Amino acid sequence: EDLVFNVKDGEIFFWDASINVSSDPADAYGRAVTLASLSSDATCPTVAKQVMVSDVDRHIIAFGCDPENDIGNQDPLLIRFSDQEDVLVWQTLETNTAGDLRIGTGSKIVMAVETRQQILVWTDKSLHAMQYIGTPYTFGISMLSENITIAGPKAAVAVDDSVFWMGSNEFYTYNGAVQRIPCTVRDYIFSDFNIEQYEKVTAGVNSAFGEVWWFYCSADSIDNDRYVVYNYQQQIWYY
Repeated sequence: EDLVFNVKDGEIFFWDASINVSSDPADAYGRAVTLASLSSDATCPTVAKQVMVSDVDRHIIAFGCDPENDIGNQDPLLIRFSDQEDVLVWQTLETNTAGDLRIGTGSKIVMAVETRQQILVWTDKSLHAMQYIGTPYTFGISMLSENITIAGPKAAVAVDDSVFWMGSNEFYTYNGAVQRIPCTVRDYIFSDFNIEQYEKVTAGVNSAFGEVWWFYCSADSIDNDRYVVYNYQQQIWYY
């Protein structure tokens, strides 16, 4: 019931439901606090692009965070994970499962999405699969595709074992292999698109109707004012 969350490229916060619930909404005691302020571990990350709980193996994962030997200086390609079931222990030791991985392609991690089998991690140039492999390395990572793009940090969504996302001028899916989705409205979408606002692209799923939605900014807007829908059951598009 606890919460771990972060500001993109900012601090990581923790909210403990067992002690932080307050009947008075104005009570500051009910607020989340930075993870680093709770931990006695001096290597606890203080900045990240994204944080996630790995559901199967119960690790906290920080993407694009600061390394344990240089706290405070963000490495946009570094992935760190806490000790298993311990949000406060991050130092890599032989006696725990904390550790790190660094992606070797691209200039920054854009986003990560968890599926039933693995965690997909996009950089600005590639897509990688991160999987729990147990001791001594805890996690392993492998490249799935080079020269692949994703619009922004909310542009992908997982549906069962498939993932759908918007790239810079194409739509893609992954269900064991990366595939471009033929799009009958592609020219309509990308010919009227504010490319300066790619990071505002937001994906969502309407599973009752087999749909993935993307909200985006048209060319003359700085706020999301358009959407495009892919019906993955019927393989048709509408907007």
